[in-house]
Amino acid sequence: MNGAVTEPDLIVRREGAAGVIRLNRPKAINALTLEMARDLDRALDTFAADPDVALILVEGAGERGLCAGGDIVGLYNSAREGGDLGKVFWREEYITNARIAKYPKPYVAFMDGLVMGGGVGIAGHGSHRIVTDKTKIAMPEVGIGFFPDVGGTWLLTRSPGEIGTYFGLTGDIMNGADAIHAQFADAYVPTANWAALRQALTEAPSGASAEQVSGIIARFAEQPAKGPAELHQAEIDRWFGHETIEQIVAALESDASEFAQAALKTLRIKSPTSLKVTLKLLRAARHRASLEECLVHEYRAALQVFVSDDFVEGVRAAVIDKDRQPKWRPATIAEVTPEIVARYFQDRGDDELKFPG
Repeated sequence: MNGAVTEPDLIVRREGAAGVIRLNRPKAINALTLEMARDLDRALDTFAADPDVALILVEGAGERGLCAGGDIVGLYNSAREGGDLGKVFWREEYITNARIAKYPKPYVAFMDGLVMGGGVGIAGHGSHRIVTDKTKIAMPEVGIGFFPDVGGTWLLTRSPGEIGTYFGLTGDIMNGADAIHAQFADAYVPTANWAALRQALTEAPSGASAEQVSGIIARFAEQPAKGPAELHQAEIDRWFGHETIEQIVAALESDASEFAQAALKTLRIKSPTSLKVTLKLLRAARHRASLEECLVHEYRAALQVFVSDDFVEGVRAAVIDKDRQPKWRPATIAEVTPEIVARYFQDRGDDELKFPG
């Protein structure tokens, strides 16, 4: 008797005019491994060279979401053992993120359910980013001693006002409407409409332009009600428009509103070091000329994260032991000195991130 056939973690195939890339680890909400990242890059090679492929379609298996992020358990284990998975994984992942942003064919990402961390990296830089009534997008890395990476600093600083600062520091969830407002997405398509849209995309004309793909999506798209962050845009701009974490905290402390106090409570449980590093990265990213520039600086910071106490402790508390009681070092914002923050911004010499071509 033959055993059951095991599907790969990344399914790559052509369906009509669409080159389909399906993340296929539904039990892990399609968390991205190094092998999956490499297979995705190879799939982009294949589909770019195939004249019968008009567009790329990225989706996640299962009902829970496109991708919950990178495989942080593997990164945690490597960091504890003094390995180099972080150095290798982030380098290859970031190069692919930059490639997606410049991909020569329409790149359609179906951002249904959870889309977090690395999931944003493979979806948020695409040319056509679809959200739904079930979408929950977040960059919650400050909660595990990290920062919004995979080009997150580029995306967050292209959001209106201080919306990106708010989402980057709190790690709060964007619904579909707020994702469009924050410029993380382009179109809102209710989940119930997806099957019909997906079929229409597979039937796209050969050599379909970005405008033609946009037209197909528009037939199924709807206008969502405003999300909570957009409704609080003025207050968010006022609270998060400061240049230091201390000033942001003070602004929130001075406002007794429920929204302000919820944001303050959230900041108080994040890694103090991550908060300061994230804010500095975000402020600097406003002046970067390209996604690639932001990724270079993110990679410098990521290499420091990988050898930091907070990353291992943050993953332990959130994912391994799940006690939600991380013991950050330093433990307070006041104890995070400029010298500590500077370590995340050092030139890495031969380890600097470089892009092909």
